[in-house]
Amino acid sequence: MTFRLRAVRALVLLVGFVLLGFVLLAAMAALDWLLVTRWFAAGAAWFEGTILMVTALVAVAIVRGMLAFLRAGRLGSVPDGVAVTAQEQPELWEQVRAAAEVAGERAPDELYLVSEVNAGVAEQSRLLGLLPGRRRLLLGLPLLAGLTVPRLRAVLAHEFGHYGNRDTRLGGLTLRGRAAVLHTVEVFSEGTTRMHYVVGAVYVGYARMFLRTSQSVARQQEFAADESAARYAGRDATVGALRAMPVIDAAYDHYVDTYAGMGGPVGALPPVGEVLGGFSRLLAARPGERLAALADGRRPPKPHPYDSHPPLQDRIARIERLPADGATDEGEGEANALSLLRDQSQVFAALEARTLPPEAAERPRLAWDDLVMARASADAEGWSRPLLLAVARALRAESPDQDGAARTSRRASSETVTDTDLPTLEAVLDAFDHGLLWMAVADRIPKPPQAGRLTGASARNFIRPVVFDGLAGLIQLRLIESGLAAPDIAWTGRPGLVLPPAWENGMDDAIDAAIADTPDTAPLRTLLAAADREVVP
Repeated sequence: MTFRLRAVRALVLLVGFVLLGFVLLAAMAALDWLLVTRWFAAGAAWFEGTILMVTALVAVAIVRGMLAFLRAGRLGSVPDGVAVTAQEQPELWEQVRAAAEVAGERAPDELYLVSEVNAGVAEQSRLLGLLPGRRRLLLGLPLLAGLTVPRLRAVLAHEFGHYGNRDTRLGGLTLRGRAAVLHTVEVFSEGTTRMHYVVGAVYVGYARMFLRTSQSVARQQEFAADESAARYAGRDATVGALRAMPVIDAAYDHYVDTYAGMGGPVGALPPVGEVLGGFSRLLAARPGERLAALADGRRPPKPHPYDSHPPLQDRIARIERLPADGATDEGEGEANALSLLRDQSQVFAALEARTLPPEAAERPRLAWDDLVMARASADAEGWSRPLLLAVARALRAESPDQDGAARTSRRASSETVTDTDLPTLEAVLDAFDHGLLWMAVADRIPKPPQAGRLTGASARNFIRPVVFDGLAGLIQLRLIESGLAAPDIAWTGRPGLVLPPAWENGMDDAIDAAIADTPDTAPLRTLLAAADREVVP
């Protein structure tokens, strides 16, 4: 079957989806009329009344579904986006209009900047996508930060190419129809009555048939949109954009988890505009392979059963088979797409205000270095607290009571310990020297129930990493208080602290010696003594 015939078949099924409600209503109306006029029997009035009531309930559900048809394709509000006009961002709008013109399509009526690694054209279609309406373009600021201008042209041309009907005039209509059918099915899945679910099952079955039938048409439209992008922006730039998308997506996830969300545990945020704007700093610090490494080993999301996008590698291979067009993709040598924006800091701040929840927007703002220091201090306190509590309880258990006998009961591990009872770093090392680490302290460090049955070397090896982290946290707090630790935002790696060279080189070995089966705290005490001498009074 040719592509045109498949598109015609999809159109016929789409019209059938529209008419399905009318057919069901007509069938039930005929059934009710026959019951009342031809099949009525006084002895079976209760049965016929039940049938009439059921058909009435089904009719209500069908009408609700038909109302969903009318609402399908409506463009709602964009509460988490910032609308920009051609007067505010003329350079960006110029690129958008040029891409639409090349695709033979009209430019969007609205342009919203959002906080996702995505771009898309949405259209307010009517009659399940049979009639077009107002258009809206959504552009993710993180996407602009990760693309060059030629690659952005490819992305824009691809999005408008969906509606360009390069293969057949029915292609764009099928695309709108698929979106409208999915919306209608979602409405039925949210039904509140049993009849709503029953009728919805009929529509869902029909929708699945339509989506399967139109799958090849939709995928062919994706290929056609890619070819439209290649003709406009160039083959190499289009391939570069397709390859860059998963890398940008992985990099943005890493940025949100590692940098934008860094202040969560301390109740703070980066500077205004930097919650989103800091992503461009990470991209600038990790060019080429260093950025691509963030996507290594990342499993692609499971595709939707009716996803219209062919596999990425198939799309790239198809574009690479196109003849050379003389246009090259310079990659990092090209201007960044963010350069198209005027007043970038204000744009980032405006979008940030729309995307942050109200409770987060009230948090204090800290410079990146201050945020790193605050987070490092909070993390160090969290790592060290279990060890401090365990040492405090072990020392209390070993201290003599009023009769002079040592209180070695394990009950001491559950006694309340206040912050004023917590030992210093030196007191912790003294406890290790007195042989309390294994197992008086280790037994009092929280652990999963199954680990409580471990004994000997197995128990020590299980708890040793927790003790290591606790000591490392205490050391970091000491170096922060003494001014010997400096914050490092580390856009090329992971944010953290820069310690004096002696600590960077020798701290791990010194901690390992202190928490060995036979603890030796001398190396760690030597480092601490040297650090105390470095502190300026």
